Amino acid sequence: MGAFEIYGGNKLKGELVPQGAKNEALQVLCAVLMTEKKVTISNVPDIVDVNKLINLLQAMGVKVEKVEKGTYNFKASDINMDYLQTEDFAKRASSLRGSVMIVGPLLARFGKGMLPKPGGDKIGRRRMDTHFEGFAKLGAKFEYDPATYFYTVSAKKLKGTYIHLDEASVTGTANVVMAAALAKGKTTIYNAACEPYLQQLCKMLNSMGAKITGIGSNMLHIEGVDKLDGCFHRILPDMIEIGSFIGLAAMTQSEITIKDVSYPNLGIIPDVFKKLGIQMELKGDDLYIPSQKSYTIDTFIDGSILTVSDAPWPGFTPDLLSIVLVTATQAKGSCLIHQKMFESRLFFTDKLIDMGAQIILCDPHRAAVIGHGQKQKLRPMTMTSPDIRAGVSLLIAALSAEGKSTIHNIEQIDRGYENIDVRLNNLGADIRRLG
Repeated sequence: MGAFEIYGGNKLKGELVPQGAKNEALQVLCAVLMTEKKVTISNVPDIVDVNKLINLLQAMGVKVEKVEKGTYNFKASDINMDYLQTEDFAKRASSLRGSVMIVGPLLARFGKGMLPKPGGDKIGRRRMDTHFEGFAKLGAKFEYDPATYFYTVSAKKLKGTYIHLDEASVTGTANVVMAAALAKGKTTIYNAACEPYLQQLCKMLNSMGAKITGIGSNMLHIEGVDKLDGCFHRILPDMIEIGSFIGLAAMTQSEITIKDVSYPNLGIIPDVFKKLGIQMELKGDDLYIPSQKSYTIDTFIDGSILTVSDAPWPGFTPDLLSIVLVTATQAKGSCLIHQKMFESRLFFTDKLIDMGAQIILCDPHRAAVIGHGQKQKLRPMTMTSPDIRAGVSLLIAALSAEGKSTIHNIEQIDRGYENIDVRLNNLGADIRRLG
């Protein structure tokens, strides 16, 4: 198990180019299964979760060619459906949460899709009902084997229908959209997720010949087609990484320029960090974060304490609440962090408390943060990363603390952040990879 040894207290300076969006990559990579024609995808992040999915696609029979760094050609003309019955498939697919999105394409194109219970972050319950209820409404038969934990869906031909999703699940919407794209007739999906990742998937499918309208809204209309063609698709910059860098700059009093952020696709992310008192300036499509000695948390208009909570897009993404929480520990003022979606995501706060942060964990979903105002630095310590976003939050905390910290289980960080140690070291950080 690898570890980072971090010597904190350094101010960073320079430019960072955000990687391709992890959450989008996992969707559009699964979409290559929708056609036998060549699909080219660029700005693919070189991270553990994405590489696992690419390897899984290869094992299924997808021909993969790396054109250059971040750009791949995929051709799913010879898929081995028998491979889905093997132990190797069960092992690979169960180690990756994003593998769930192969089911919709396989069901639509081959009439059958199956998957073991997928893995991923241990951040609370992440149910699968939305996916399979959507497939069932399209006419698929659903089976679950509790002995092997395998989900199976099958259908001779999917038929378009009206689907009101029980939750605005991003991966659930993606799966049902891909299945409906090749169904017979028209499908309407209400309460659809509308995150930029999902918008990108729909645009990619349309460039392949799908007929999807309502993109960007919570009601999608899909006119099924007989087959899809190949395409070229470029992945957006990762909004979660951009938010992480904003928090890092504030915590370490650093001057950082984040390049090519695709600002219109960041939604309210910059505004939420501005409410923490963080200054930023948009220069073209670059986001400039100046060095600040301190930053002050806003209050609501009536003077009450600011609450930052997550919500389905266009609300604030839950993936950045951990970053907002750690950033607030060095702000002037107080705020309440309300994590509505996952009941285990705030448990990493005990490590920040051990570092000297003033946090009250009210319950599994809420944490009250009283900021130090940069007057009292966090203490360095040894800790373990529980999930991707908490891991980077702890890395930011360690970079702001003066002295040596150690973070174990950095495989969690590598799942979502490409060469984060090298990239931050180029700006003046001192992060050493062990093991």
